[in-house]
Amino acid sequence: MKTPPTSPPWMPRALLAAALCNVVLGGWIVLWPDAAFAIAGVAAPNYPPLWQSLGVIAAVFGLGYAISAANPARHWPIVLLGLIAKILAPASIAHALWTGALPWTIAWMCAALDLVWWAPFAIILRHAWETFRNEGTADAPSEAAALRETHTSRDSSLTMLSFEKPVLLVMLRHAGCTFCRNAMADISRLRPRIESTGAEIVLGHMGTASEFTTFAQRYGLGEVAAVADPERRLYLGLGLKRGTFMQLFGPRVWWRGAKAFFSGHGAGKVRGDATQMPGAFLIHEGRVLRRFEHQDASDKPDYVGLATLPR
Repeated sequence: MKTPPTSPPWMPRALLAAALCNVVLGGWIVLWPDAAFAIAGVAAPNYPPLWQSLGVIAAVFGLGYAISAANPARHWPIVLLGLIAKILAPASIAHALWTGALPWTIAWMCAALDLVWWAPFAIILRHAWETFRNEGTADAPSEAAALRETHTSRDSSLTMLSFEKPVLLVMLRHAGCTFCRNAMADISRLRPRIESTGAEIVLGHMGTASEFTTFAQRYGLGEVAAVADPERRLYLGLGLKRGTFMQLFGPRVWWRGAKAFFSGHGAGKVRGDATQMPGAFLIHEGRVLRRFEHQDASDKPDYVGLATLPR
C-alpha cells in the first residue's frame, strides 16, 4: 500500500485557517446580511437573499478547504478552485472601485478575505505539482534492472538485445502528442542512416502494443521493435520524470508545437501520461552509453549521432 504524500505542516494549518475564515464569513453574511455594508458605509442591497447566497457559497468553499487540509497534495483541485475564486472576486471588486460603483472603504475587506491567501494557495499548488512529478520515483527500478526486466515486442529483454547489437532506445511521449508524431516522422526519415551505424531502433511508449503498432504503421515503422511501458517503470528507471510546467508549456514549446502542428504532425487522443518527458538512449552490452535529456517537450535529439558507438 502506497504511503500518502506528506506536506509541510504549515499547509494543512493554512487551509484550516482559510476554512475557518470562509465558514465564519459565510455564516456572518447569512445571519447578518446588512452588517458588512454598514461597516463599509454603503447602502445594503435591496435583495438580501442574493447576498446571503454568496455567504452560503463562501461557507461551502470553507468546507472544501477543511477537506483538502487532510492531504493538500491529493486535494489540489479544491485549492485551485479556491485560488481562482480568490483572484476573480478581487478583480471584480477592483473594477467596481475603479468605476466608482463601490467606495474604497471596502478595499481592506477584500485584502483581508482574499489577497492574503494568494501566496499560500499558490505554494500549495506548486507542492502538489512537484509531488505529482516525483510520484513513483522512490519505487523506481535501477537503470540496469529496468533494462533487464523490460521485454520488447520481439520477446527479448533490452539487455539481451543490446548484447546482439547496439540499441537506440527512443522513449516517446503519448501518441497523441504533436512532438511524438514529429519524432516518429524524423525517425522514419533517418532510419537508413541510424541503422547504418549498426544500431537497432526500439521505440518505447505508454500505450497498448496493438494501438502502438497501428500508430507506428502510419510512419512505416510498424515492424520496428517496441516496448510498452504503461506503468512508466522503464521511464523512471532511465531517469525520465514528468515535466515541469515550463518543460511542458513554456513559450518555446508553444512555438515549436505550432510549427509541428502546421507541418502536418497534428495532435490526437492522449495515450498514457501527458506530462511524461521523452528521452533517447544508446544501449550496448547492458549499459547506457549515450543519453539525450530533453530540456523541454519540443527538443529534438540527433538520432544518428546518438546511435553511433563512442570510440
